[in-house]
Amino acid sequence: MQQVVQQFEQAACSQPFSQLGVVENNGTFLLRIWRPGAKSISVKWENAALPKVTLQPVSNTGLFEAEISKAHCGHTYSVNAEYEDGEHTYFDPYQFTENAYHAVHFIDAKPANLYQQAGAQLLSVDSTEGTAINGVRFCVFAPNASAVSVIGDFNQWDGRVNPLEKTSMGYWVLFIPGLQANERYKYQVKDAKGHDLPHKADPLGFSAEQYPSHASKVFDHTAYTWNDEKWMESRKINKYETPMSIYEVHLGSWKRPDAQSDARYLSYRELADDLIGYVSDMGYTHVELLPVSEFPFDGSWGYQPVGMFAPTSRFGNPDDFKYFVDKCHQAGVGVIIDWVPAHFPEDGHGLARFDGTCVYEYEDPKKGWHPDWNSCIYDFGKDTVRQFLVANALFWLDKFHVDGLRVDAVASMLYLDYSRNDGEWIPNVDGGNENYEAISLLRWMNEEVYKHFPDAMTIAEESTSFPKVSRPVFDGGLGFGFKWNMGWMHDSLHYIAKDPAYRNYHHGDITFSMVYAFDENFVLPISHDEVVHGKGSMLRKMPGDEWQQAANLRCYAGFMYGHPGKKLNFMGNELAQSREWNHDASLDWDLLQYQKHAGIQSLYKALNTLYTTTPALYELDHHHEGFAWIDHENADQSVVSFVRASKNGSQKVYVVSNFTPVPRNNFRLGVDAPCTLELALSTDDKAFWGSDFATVPRVVSTPMPWNNRQHSVDINLPPLATVFYVTSQ
Repeated sequence: MQQVVQQFEQAACSQPFSQLGVVENNGTFLLRIWRPGAKSISVKWENAALPKVTLQPVSNTGLFEAEISKAHCGHTYSVNAEYEDGEHTYFDPYQFTENAYHAVHFIDAKPANLYQQAGAQLLSVDSTEGTAINGVRFCVFAPNASAVSVIGDFNQWDGRVNPLEKTSMGYWVLFIPGLQANERYKYQVKDAKGHDLPHKADPLGFSAEQYPSHASKVFDHTAYTWNDEKWMESRKINKYETPMSIYEVHLGSWKRPDAQSDARYLSYRELADDLIGYVSDMGYTHVELLPVSEFPFDGSWGYQPVGMFAPTSRFGNPDDFKYFVDKCHQAGVGVIIDWVPAHFPEDGHGLARFDGTCVYEYEDPKKGWHPDWNSCIYDFGKDTVRQFLVANALFWLDKFHVDGLRVDAVASMLYLDYSRNDGEWIPNVDGGNENYEAISLLRWMNEEVYKHFPDAMTIAEESTSFPKVSRPVFDGGLGFGFKWNMGWMHDSLHYIAKDPAYRNYHHGDITFSMVYAFDENFVLPISHDEVVHGKGSMLRKMPGDEWQQAANLRCYAGFMYGHPGKKLNFMGNELAQSREWNHDASLDWDLLQYQKHAGIQSLYKALNTLYTTTPALYELDHHHEGFAWIDHENADQSVVSFVRASKNGSQKVYVVSNFTPVPRNNFRLGVDAPCTLELALSTDDKAFWGSDFATVPRVVSTPMPWNNRQHSVDINLPPLATVFYVTSQ
């Protein structure tokens, strides 16, 4: 018994269910209660026919016991503990062993079971007399720990009070009656040698506090009432044949509260009132949020997540985030979130060496440490880690109704030698550099997402030529719905940054993307990564004087919206900010008082409107039939021209970009057939702070062969501008 007492005193007991509650001992039955600091313990049975029992101290540190009859066994009881400062009555957690064990009965049967059963689950169990007893069941995976306790306000953060039971699957479990939503908690974990580790937040915690506590919080995911039924039904569309213009947002710096406010950030609910209206007015179809999973360091922008199952509490609680998504949907705006399954930080309260061993990360730093981001890499070969990540993907789609996951840093997952020199990585079983385990994990994740949420989408940020990223798994692909076109982004930005006098020498940079434009289902991204770390804002990337910089930006934006592929722009691009993005400050909204910036904002709104209302610009984004070059070889004049077609061929849009400051009068353009063309948009329009160069608003083709076509039109090209001509219906 002394050894048992010592284990409880040192919070080192791994099998409390065999020591506490009703314990059979050589044919007799003992009721044993552990309550550190209690002066006396008595027990009252819910069955009034059973007499109250007073327990005797076994030690002076809080272990009490009494012999009871067999008639008492199996009946629910409550404990009255007397302390120096008063009494406390509670249901003994250690009588609900079956309810606790139930957490692991089917936990590995399917991925979603993990977040439905593990973590801190609000639960109602029936007593032996039929009374509903509400509480929280805790379940945490720490297979190599010697002891785990749950600590919180409910037990004064004392790791001795509530030791968890270790199961054969490596999960530790306990049901504690009386706990409710919003209870703060952490896990006190001892490694295999009994050494204390930093207190750990719940890997499956649904809500979390900020620094300094980083505590997890019990949360009720059944309380929120959704009002987005129409949206959830309407998203059952072919996403490849519908417009998608994405506004990428960092919630903490889109807009800050006014100077008189004490709040550091706009809340989810304030953003719902402000951001959604702006996005709708600007004509974007979706918002994409930089990671909202809980993260400790503001400067990581969310890309070093710790609480994968908790929306960051910087902006509110999980129901507040649901409200934000709900309001987006009611306004007809889809919500995509950045999802980070590639790596996680070393913060002591997080996943790193969770039980003193590498529970979540690869053991060998040649596989388990990311040199670029100084973070741990998930062990994609472990079944428990794979389930954790796939369950997390499903969790956001399930509990928060998000419409898509943009998966961060896919290339770093696919290649074992990513950002590593020779000798710094471990080849796969075939001697190559592909991470077969990560490839398998991504395929499984995509299969599960599309099986359970066929109306949602996954988008890969993948920067290499890895084949079939956005092709189905059954076709040998990774199974993503879309892929960011990093090649287009890199080449086109390299081109547009050149002085127009030298662009003719780099003409291939602006045309090369069409060689592979239909190999994947591409999204064209101008993301946050392009306006930080000394890369300059979009405006400052452009060459020339003030007018030419603005004109180059307008011309480039027009080219982007004409080019096949869905669109993504980071917040602030539409404002033509002069400075780089700063995550610690609001966007420069005051710039809109100036005509240049207001004009460029108007251009992005007009481009979104044109794009979303013109089927030829989106219906065949991912098919050869929807695109044809008119002239991609006009390097001398730095002009590119092409035609986009609608699915049934009834509408065509001719897009011409003049990448020099030289206007082109009487510019002849080949067309596919006799037609009348209407000018739909010129990025040089005075409404966009352009020069308003005289263009032809309506033009009729003539049977003059040009550009290998039998008909052509004569138009005027403004300087540094993109024009859109649409066939007249």
